[in-house]
Amino acid sequence: MRGDSGMLKKVKQYRFLFEELVKRDFKKKYKRTTLGILWSMISPLLQLLVMNWVFLGFFGRSMPHFTIYLFSGNLVFSFFSEATNNGMEALASNASIFSKINVPKYMFLLSKNVSSVINFLLTLVIYFIFVASDGLPFTPKFFLLIYPIICLVIFNIGVGLILSALHVFFKDISYLYNIFTLLLMYLSAIFYNIANYSPSSQRLFHLNPVYNYILYFRTIVIDGAIPGMWTHILCVGFAMGALLIGAAMYYKYNFKFVFYLD
Repeated sequence: MRGDSGMLKKVKQYRFLFEELVKRDFKKKYKRTTLGILWSMISPLLQLLVMNWVFLGFFGRSMPHFTIYLFSGNLVFSFFSEATNNGMEALASNASIFSKINVPKYMFLLSKNVSSVINFLLTLVIYFIFVASDGLPFTPKFFLLIYPIICLVIFNIGVGLILSALHVFFKDISYLYNIFTLLLMYLSAIFYNIANYSPSSQRLFHLNPVYNYILYFRTIVIDGAIPGMWTHILCVGFAMGALLIGAAMYYKYNFKFVFYLD
């Protein structure tokens, strides 16, 4: 509790810096683009349409609401991928600032995640439009989507803390992580259903944190049901586990970062 309150005090203390970092990251992403922030909605929409066209014939003909099934997976995975990839560069891209000014280094990571959250929320609007157009009813259960979203935000921050710390000491981590996220995408059942797998194989999918967040979305939106207690436990467990490991790494190597960055 003391650590949490201390972090909140630091965020308030450096509020101006934090806000400027968020503005800078957002402006930098859409610099010299004609459509600007609209790309946050257009890009995932175009990606969805391409994936829907490619995989509909293979997996979608026997699956009801395949477009929403696909969109749910793509929405969650894209948020995870963007937040963690941006977070990985948080320290390296801001070395010129914290090497001269004594500021909490996790502020740079948090600012990256805020930008990713904004993009995710914009895409979420398009997602709900597709849900409505597919004839799926909006029920009070939709409010429960706040739970996996919060868990995913925490998980992204935790993974970002881990990756950004590793990236300081091992530059190769960026290349390895690209391969890892590609593998993780295929193991997240974004465009296929795991129902045809054996029960033991299906349980293995739950070892993938991203799959659990995707499953939560699909259960609420497509099935109109509330996920079981085990899914709730896995969602928060992965989130807190990643955050604790990431925070421990920052606490241990905090004063070494500046010596490995130039």
